[in-house]
Amino acid sequence: MGKYTEDSKEMLRLIGGKDNIGAVSHCMTRMRFVLNDPKKADVASLEKMKVVKGTFTQAGQFQIIIGNNVADFYNDFTAVAGVEGVSKDQVKKAAKQNQNPAQKIMGALAEIFAPLIPAIIVGGLILGFRNVIDSMAIFHGATLVSQSTFWAGVDKFLWLIGEAIFHTGIPVGICWSVQKKMGGTPMLGIVLGLTLVSGQLCNAYAVAATEAAGWPDSYTWSGSLERSPRRLCR
Repeated sequence: MGKYTEDSKEMLRLIGGKDNIGAVSHCMTRMRFVLNDPKKADVASLEKMKVVKGTFTQAGQFQIIIGNNVADFYNDFTAVAGVEGVSKDQVKKAAKQNQNPAQKIMGALAEIFAPLIPAIIVGGLILGFRNVIDSMAIFHGATLVSQSTFWAGVDKFLWLIGEAIFHTGIPVGICWSVQKKMGGTPMLGIVLGLTLVSGQLCNAYAVAATEAAGWPDSYTWSGSLERSPRRLCR
């Protein structure tokens, strides 16, 4: 018998028995349950157990705080309950059955945009620094860029990176992330994103200033069978 066998038996009873466990895993300090019927769990009694430091429900998971010895407790619990543990990713997937529609939508959006956060942060910092050196008159009443060839070069180089992130990287990244989330082929998402930012399409930032005459009504023919598209607003 393990050190936490009796506590495991008590916890199993209080969460509604083996049949109420949809999935179970653990992290650094917590047991993570996906309960088939969360209402069957006796939360008040669980929190009175000496081994339990607290409980809470998050994103469809019922989590019980055990502490640093959670790995030992987990081994004893799975042995007593007769269930096999799964990975945290599998628990997250199983937990969706306990989420309401709003939580499912927010969860999907979070999974799509979370991988893009580092690029957005870097791009924001770069553009913010550019504003300091090319827009703020902090150098004897003039901008740093206007007074220094070196900083003018830095400003142009930083714009290259910023433009790559916000004009190309973000649209492509969103299409890639959506395709990955939906279980499709990520490469097709990249192709779609690159199509959206193609130089043959109208520059979104130039639409308002483009006169009607600047919009081609169709493809133009050059030569006999070669068809060459006219670039829009570029």
